[in-house]
Amino acid sequence: MEARDILIDGVDQMTDWLDMAIKDLTNDQVNHQPGGHAVNIGFNAWHVTRTADNITNFVMQDRKPTIWMSKGYNESWGVPAVAQGTGMSMEEAQSLKFDQAKLRQYLKEVREDTLAFLKVVPLEKLDEVQMIKPLGEMPKWRVIRQVIMTHGFMHLGEINAVKGQLGLGFFI
Repeated sequence: MEARDILIDGVDQMTDWLDMAIKDLTNDQVNHQPGGHAVNIGFNAWHVTRTADNITNFVMQDRKPTIWMSKGYNESWGVPAVAQGTGMSMEEAQSLKFDQAKLRQYLKEVREDTLAFLKVVPLEKLDEVQMIKPLGEMPKWRVIRQVIMTHGFMHLGEINAVKGQLGLGFFI
């Protein structure tokens, strides 16, 4: 097994689990605001998907337009064009509302796009070092593993915590 297979498997699993975690939720559940310094399920799902889109396209493919921008999601969703959640104030993040069906469609498109990229990217390109703010420089394979996969699984945990607060079962 090579690194490509591990990255494909991890991204596929994370995006599958993310979709399964939100697929049966109502828009009210997706947008339920938990107490404290937490964000709703929709924000978590959007942030993970938007980050994967940005990393796969803009970062890994030399500033290729993201699905988010090329399909005009920012306009139709009323979310700032370059926003992906990182660096937003808690107040701004908590104010965002999401449509479950649109989230799932965007996730599906980004999942397919990311997996297609990983299947063809030359392995030597994945060894190139990339600056990722605010994390620093790292090889591109680590960007996929850390910023898309590990980061995505962390937010999946947040989604499951909010589902627990709502009296819903965890997906996994």
